[in-house]
Amino acid sequence: MRRLLLLLALVANTAAADGFRKLEGHGGPIMGAASTAGLVATASFDNAIGLWTDFQGPPRWLDGHEAAVKAIAFVGSDLIATGGDDNLIILWNRSTGAVVRRLSGHKSKIMALAASPDGKLIASASWDWRIGLWDTSTGKLVRWIEGHTSNVNDVAFGADGYLYSASTDGTVREWRWADATQTRILARHGFGVNRLVVDAEATWVAYGGLDGGTRVVGLAEGKELADLTLDRRPILALTRRPDGKEIAVGDGEGHIMVVSTDDWSITRDFRAARRGPIWALAYVDNGTALLAGGIEDEAYVFPISQASSNGPQLGKTKRAFHVDPKKVSNGERQFLRKCSVCHSLTPDSGRKAGPTLYGVFGRRAGVVPGYIYSDALNGAELVWTDATIDKLFELGPDHYTPGSKMPMQQIARPQDRADLIAFLKEATKP
Repeated sequence: MRRLLLLLALVANTAAADGFRKLEGHGGPIMGAASTAGLVATASFDNAIGLWTDFQGPPRWLDGHEAAVKAIAFVGSDLIATGGDDNLIILWNRSTGAVVRRLSGHKSKIMALAASPDGKLIASASWDWRIGLWDTSTGKLVRWIEGHTSNVNDVAFGADGYLYSASTDGTVREWRWADATQTRILARHGFGVNRLVVDAEATWVAYGGLDGGTRVVGLAEGKELADLTLDRRPILALTRRPDGKEIAVGDGEGHIMVVSTDDWSITRDFRAARRGPIWALAYVDNGTALLAGGIEDEAYVFPISQASSNGPQLGKTKRAFHVDPKKVSNGERQFLRKCSVCHSLTPDSGRKAGPTLYGVFGRRAGVVPGYIYSDALNGAELVWTDATIDKLFELGPDHYTPGSKMPMQQIARPQDRADLIAFLKEATKP
């Protein structure tokens, strides 16, 4: 027995030493990540934020958003800011998980958040084409920063009162945030720019675009310092190591590229996800590892020195919607493609973005206990039947149940809708 215990201890120590770790518990894809000393936050399509202390589970769950959460920023020493598809920014107490205040005013989804170095301000990037600047202590809007001609995808504070933004309009812009004045356009990329990161000393800005372009611009003269573009697209995640010595880039094909900022050389390039994309990326473990997330319900910690395309990856097991269509009925295939990410068929919803479909036929909308419904469905008179479910997917939720959390999607072919309904009637029977 003693030898067995020693062997088990050796195996456990080896597993811990290799540094590869999973963070499990979310009920949907991981859309964002952030870290500070000993604390990691993950944002998910399941409308929740997970707070992990020293990577120990289970996490503390922050529930309060009514749609997918995509943006996280640690603010000062005691707050976390989050934003997502419900157009809302929430400030949480880091220690208790309680909601401190809600910041409303954006008219479309929040794609990114950034805290000023002193923690007194929060900048928000939104698809309403605006940047919001908010007072942390009061939650009041300080001012709107406007000038982009399309969705604003990312925002970051620089030094000396400057703010930087990236947009679908293909530009990277510099602003003086005190008076919302645009000082210059640093890049006219030609394709939408999804992500950017700024050097803490304000010497450069790196950005990644829809076309896979990854470039670095020097702030002194506004000239390009490096072109890190590889044949992979789009760029969906970009993060800077706390000491500024590296940046890491995640793309739509599941790869992570690590770049030294000393000479802009690529020091590590590996496939991190079996099936792309990489949406969430953050340095952890004092900058020696990367936390990454994507289409899977789990996040993964990759020690940079050991990461390789032959090593552990996100998504070693197939998601339900990756099943071979020849192995399931058409009705089940429609469910896997259209419904499975948000809904379960069992009595327990887990941490899914939507309520369980168990017993859905004949059930009034908005009544599953414990699920936080949008105002559009909370107390609604709609009853789920063959006819109403058919109409839901014929018109799309944005038309049939406007204001609800359900994403915009349709099933055009009547036979596909009929097959889905037949499958659900059998699979959701109490």
